[in-house]
Amino acid sequence: MRWEGRRQSENVEDRRGQGGGRGGLVLGGGLGTLILIVVVMLLGGDPRQFLDMAGQAQAPAEQYQPTQEDEQAAAFVKTILADTEDVWHEEFRRMGREYVEPKLVLFTESVRSGCGFASSQVGPFYCPADQTVYVDLSFFNEMKRRFGAPGDFAQAYVVAHEVGHHVQKLLGISDEVQQARQSMSERDANALSVRLELQADFLAGMWARKGQEKLRFLEPGDLEEALNAANAIGDDTLQRQAQGHVVPDAFTHGTSAQRVKWFRKGFDTGDIRAGDTFNARDL
Repeated sequence: MRWEGRRQSENVEDRRGQGGGRGGLVLGGGLGTLILIVVVMLLGGDPRQFLDMAGQAQAPAEQYQPTQEDEQAAAFVKTILADTEDVWHEEFRRMGREYVEPKLVLFTESVRSGCGFASSQVGPFYCPADQTVYVDLSFFNEMKRRFGAPGDFAQAYVVAHEVGHHVQKLLGISDEVQQARQSMSERDANALSVRLELQADFLAGMWARKGQEKLRFLEPGDLEEALNAANAIGDDTLQRQAQGHVVPDAFTHGTSAQRVKWFRKGFDTGDIRAGDTFNARDL
C-alpha cells in the first residue's frame, strides 16, 4: 500500500505507556473461555459487550519506549485515519450531511474509554459514547502471527472497519440497533449485531474503493490482504479454531464468507445505498 508522504490526522491521541486500569472482562453468555478467545480475535463491535465498566485504576506502566517499528505503525494509523476523513467528508456532503471526524486513541495493554475499561485483548474497538476508535498497535503483530493476516492493507481494513462504526453512529444506525437489542432475546440480538458488523465491513470496502479512486494507494495484492483478514476473523472460523465446531446462534460478527462478501460488495459498488445489511435477505 502506498501511504507514506500523505497527510496524517490530527485527531490522534497517543496514550501509549500510560496504563488504563485493571479488571476482569465481563464475558457473560455462558461461553466462558471461548468468548475470551473470540473477543481477542474479533475486530471490535459493541464494546459494551466486553468492557468491564468497574475496572479499578492501576499505576502507570513502566516508561514506554517505542521502537522504530512502533513509530512507523503509529504514522501509518494516522495516515489511514486521515484518508478516512477525506473520503467520508466527501461522501457525507453527497448525502447533504456533515461528517464529524472521530478521535483515535493509541494505547498499550489497557485503556479507559467512554465505554469503560478495556484491555488490549478486546482488539481495536469503537466506543460510540465518546465517538473514539481505540487501537493497541500490538494487534497488528497478532494479525500476522496468530491470524495469518499480514500486510499493511489488512491493517488499514481494521482501522476502516472501526471508522465504519463511527459512520453508523453519525447516521443513527448504531443507536437504533442498540435500542432494538435491549428488547430482544440473546439469539436475535446477536443476529442484529451480525448485520451491524457486516455493514461496517461494507463501509470499510466502500472506503477502500473511494480511497483508491482519490489517492491511488493500492498496490498489487493489497485487496487480497484485506479479504484474507476478513476471512480470518469470521465467527465460524474463530469458533472452529477454538472449540472444533461452530455455534451459529452465538455469532456476533458474521461468518468468514459473509465478511468477505460485504467488504467486497462495498469495494465493488462504492455506493452506500448497496450496504443495507438490515434488509438484506441473503447475508
